[in-house]
Order: sequence, then C-alpha cells, then structure tokens
Amino acid sequence: MNQFRLLARNFSSSSALQSTVKNVTVIGGGLMGSGIAQVAAQAGQNVTLVDVSSDVLAKAQKSIGNNLNRVAKKVYKDKPQEGEKFVSEALARIKTATDPVSAAAAADLVVEAIVENIGVKHQLFKKLDEAAPAHTILASNTSSLSINDIASVVKRKDKFGGLHFFNPVPVMRLLEVVRGAETSDATYKTMMEWGKNVGKTCITCKDTPGFVVNRLLVPYIAEAVRLFERGDASARDIDIAMKLGAGYPMGPMELADYVGLDTTKFILDGWHKKYPQETLFNPIPMVDKLVSEGKLGVKSGEGFYKYEKK
Repeated sequence: MNQFRLLARNFSSSSALQSTVKNVTVIGGGLMGSGIAQVAAQAGQNVTLVDVSSDVLAKAQKSIGNNLNRVAKKVYKDKPQEGEKFVSEALARIKTATDPVSAAAAADLVVEAIVENIGVKHQLFKKLDEAAPAHTILASNTSSLSINDIASVVKRKDKFGGLHFFNPVPVMRLLEVVRGAETSDATYKTMMEWGKNVGKTCITCKDTPGFVVNRLLVPYIAEAVRLFERGDASARDIDIAMKLGAGYPMGPMELADYVGLDTTKFILDGWHKKYPQETLFNPIPMVDKLVSEGKLGVKSGEGFYKYEKK
C-alpha cells in the first residue's frame, strides 16, 4: 500500500482504533519529535509537543503542517475538502508547551526524543517520573543508548521502554519496540499496540547496543571505512560494490555521509567505552580525523565525498 494512503487510512479510521493510549506527550521538537507528534495526531490521539525553545516549536508546527498538506494533496487530490479536513483535524490535535513536567501531567505515554546525552536524559526522566500519573508509560526514542541505563533513574522501570523511530518518521514504516530488563508484559503490549495504531510495522528487540538496525548498520559502515582506510578499495568502488553486488540502495560510504560522520563517531565511541572488548566498536582514525576537520558529511558539504551546499 502506498505510504501516503496508509497515513490517511490510519487518520480516517482512528475512531476504530481502541487504544489505551489517548494522550501522548512528545519531548523534543526536532525532526524526530515533530514526526512522532504528526503520526500520533494522524492516528486520532491528543498530542502535546514539548521543547524548551518556542522558535523550535514554531518551526515544528510549520513543518508538520507542510507535511500534512503534502499527504492531503496526494491522497485527496480529487476530494480537496476531505484533504482540508484531514489537515485541520490533525493539526487541531497538536498543542505545544515548553515545560515537560506540566505537559506530562495528563499523558498516557511520554516519548522522549532529545539529545543523545545520558546525563540530560536522566535529568528529564527523573522529573517525568515524579510528575506523570502512575499509569503513564515512559519511552525513549534513543538510537544508541541503553534503555536500561536510561531507566536506571526512574521508579517505574516496569513502565519504561524504547520506541525507536526512523527518519523521516511519517514515511519510514519501521518502529523498534525495545524491552528493558524490567519492562512489564502489559507495557510491552501497549507499546506494540500503540506503534501499530500510528501506522508502523513493529519489531521487538532486547536492550542490545543499537537494537536491530543500528547494531547491524553501524559496524557495517565501520568495516567499510576500515576497508577504505587500509587502501583496499576506493570509497566509490566500495559503494558501487554494495549497490550492485548486494542490491543496496545506497553504499556504506554514502550512507555514512548521509547519517553524519559525527553521529557515527558518537555511537562508536559510546559503544567502545561500554564494550571495550568488542573490536567492531573500536574507534576509526579516519572518521576521527574527518570529524575534527569539520567534515561531517552531507550536512557540512564534505565527508567521504563533496556536496554542493544548499
């Protein structure tokens, strides 16, 4: 099914989706947070999008509106009035706030999508744990940090888990539902149900480094860079090999530039610190050098390749 039609179907049939989650609070107004807020609102849920910056929230609202309008034009191209209703009703379900504590007071589910810094996350979840109702599930959208480590500061460990979305959230259909060591069966079931209700295909993973996708993807990128670093093959030939030999839509060097070399370095450094015996997680001198030079990939205009800045 076309992804846009899937989004519209979820929105139009939201009244039939009887979920225990009615009110969702999303912490973080960046690309991931705004995308999570959008898909939840399309599924008929009340959403509070939180960020400390009013400017970020204004930008997020504009982005969500633009995304919804694009969906409406594709799905309701012959029924513009239905398209307008689709957009207006979804937007009406989203409100914004700058205080996460007050925003969590009526939430059934809180999804955190802020900076990948364990200290900052701990500060946030301590406050949320105290402020949110007893039934509220707390979840992190982290892509590289341990769910158990993040949950270590809260009392409701049975109501804590991972909900790892992929960018761009409204389009990418996968959701990794991560069970912590103490995540209850009821919490896991609710997270899976909620993920399906917002239109995602859900998979389950234990709290292993990078979960499924990044646990495979980051070492794959790292091994490709090491291959290039040793002079075994050029970056271009490595990419061509994986696209034509394995059928991948993007080669590992291109993917590293797209993800961001700083992001790749951050993940590897964190995993290496926690699991020093795992050689796949060892730092890569070439990546460290490029990052130190500000060559981060597509977003900086240069990484393993050069790009025209927009």
